[in-house]
Amino acid sequence: MYKIEVSSEADKVVRKWKKSNPQLWKKYQKIYYELIDHPRNGLGHPEPMKGGKDITWSRHITAHDRIIYDIYDDIVTVLVVEVEGHYSDK
Repeated sequence: MYKIEVSSEADKVVRKWKKSNPQLWKKYQKIYYELIDHPRNGLGHPEPMKGGKDITWSRHITAHDRIIYDIYDDIVTVLVVEVEGHYSDK
């Protein structure tokens, strides 16, 4: 089992979702709890990010939003780095 840590920026977005978009928040929660047991497979089509040195992974929450996270096997921790608007630059 992995310990989950969430960056402050990601936490702000998730708290906003909890109030304004409960359906999106519920999907995030399913993925969040899945990360504890198996961060490399499951919901949201997990895939390693290019240039992430096999540490940084991504999963779809919606067609537009993703959860970006780092997996540290040596300390059995998953760090949620970013959520929301992964493709905002396009």
